Amino acid sequence: MKTNKININNCFLFPTLITLLNLIPAGRVTAQTFTTLYSFTAGSTDASGVYTNSDGSYSLAGLITNASGNTLYGTAQRGGSSGNGTVFAVNTDGTGFTTLHSFSALRTNSSGAWTNSDGANPEGAVILSGNTLYGVAPFGGSSGNGTVFAVHTDGSGFTNLHSFTAAPSNGSCCRTNGDGVGPAAGLIVVGDTLFGAANSGGSSGRGTVFKLNTDGSGFTNLHSFTAPDPSTGFNSDGNTPNGLILSGNILYGTAYSGGSSGAGTVFKLNTNGTGFTTLHSLTDNPAAGLIILSNTLFGATAAGGSGGGGTVFALGTNGTGFTNLHNFTNNSSDGSFLRAGLVLRGNTLYGAAGVGGTSGIGTVYAVHTDGTGFAQLHSFSRSNNGASPVGGLILSGDSLYGMAYPRSSSVSGTVFRLSFRPQVAIAPSGILPSVLIISWPSHVAGFDYTGYRLQKANALTGPFADVPGSSSPYSIPITSAQQFYRLIQ
Repeated sequence: MKTNKININNCFLFPTLITLLNLIPAGRVTAQTFTTLYSFTAGSTDASGVYTNSDGSYSLAGLITNASGNTLYGTAQRGGSSGNGTVFAVNTDGTGFTTLHSFSALRTNSSGAWTNSDGANPEGAVILSGNTLYGVAPFGGSSGNGTVFAVHTDGSGFTNLHSFTAAPSNGSCCRTNGDGVGPAAGLIVVGDTLFGAANSGGSSGRGTVFKLNTDGSGFTNLHSFTAPDPSTGFNSDGNTPNGLILSGNILYGTAYSGGSSGAGTVFKLNTNGTGFTTLHSLTDNPAAGLIILSNTLFGATAAGGSGGGGTVFALGTNGTGFTNLHNFTNNSSDGSFLRAGLVLRGNTLYGAAGVGGTSGIGTVYAVHTDGTGFAQLHSFSRSNNGASPVGGLILSGDSLYGMAYPRSSSVSGTVFRLSFRPQVAIAPSGILPSVLIISWPSHVAGFDYTGYRLQKANALTGPFADVPGSSSPYSIPITSAQQFYRLIQ
């Protein structure tokens, strides 16, 4: 149950009421509240240049929440006890931060590779199945080329499920092997099977799509991206895959570069590795993976479009109907330089931009799936120590959650929440009012508030009862008797 409380006293106290209770005068109704839930601590750099702290720093990934929606899990690329990143948990109210795992120190092996037992510098979001988190680290492991790992939500049972193998140079441009190098995008879990992508390596050194069992067995290279044509520098399928989604038995993904224009592709393949198809060759590099609604894929590009600041696009799952839904103008008020993926609620897409906005350091935005209704939901401020979000957002309940880069030497990044609980406005009716008008929005940016209702009580502790026939706007007579109102769902 979500509530907003209003204390109505008498007309003489009304001007003070607005100030003390932080109510919002009519005409200034907002529908979202930004909160920094957790600030990662400042670290220190040792003699070898390793940046360490207790909790992590510089997250490049999004978050995930548990089934009850009260705990967030994520990764930090740097920091931790050895400077190689962490896996962490924090409650959605910002309490209870826990470092679940600090990745261990790297050491050079006889081949000059930087190796360890568990991996280093995680960049992709973790995925949750039961009480186990699964993730990838692009560095470290037995050959220095990254790992797939698992760890329980209480921090116990860390397991290196797969270390990507050594990858010697193929004599031209790239390092090749059988499984891939540098997994950086998040995983997908289906039953006992994990699906993921590696940025490089594979038979041509251009990256792979892979699967393995959740116990680490059965690793399979489903697709190795092809080498470019020497005459054009391009290829047909793309390279550097940076995100996957699953629909039925089909994996859809994006490759950051390659394709007929060299700026990346949207592709699909079956979960058994057959049927690889390039659905679309992009003209601007994709920011991250895709989301799907019915037979339409949605994604974002890091730059380009008519304004040069990136785009949100739609594409049919059969490869037809490519459409730019919104074009960002470089360093504009609505944001630009998109590096985060999208999330969907109803017919509204939500995303984050790394730069732009009123302070030039990033925004959170929304746009409808038909390209209408674009709205800037939040512009990051230089006063809140977090900015330039690059990991994807998640939706949980009535809030968006994400990660932001540090903006001061005392903070190594932040976890933030953008809450969409309806904000209540209160205003007098006239110069010498006999009633007060309470109002709240019916919907904002894809969030529907029509299920909220007004309740009142004679004491703050209740009991509260529904106000018959209350809807926005609602008139409350001003009397000398103190009354308390709240908005609940």
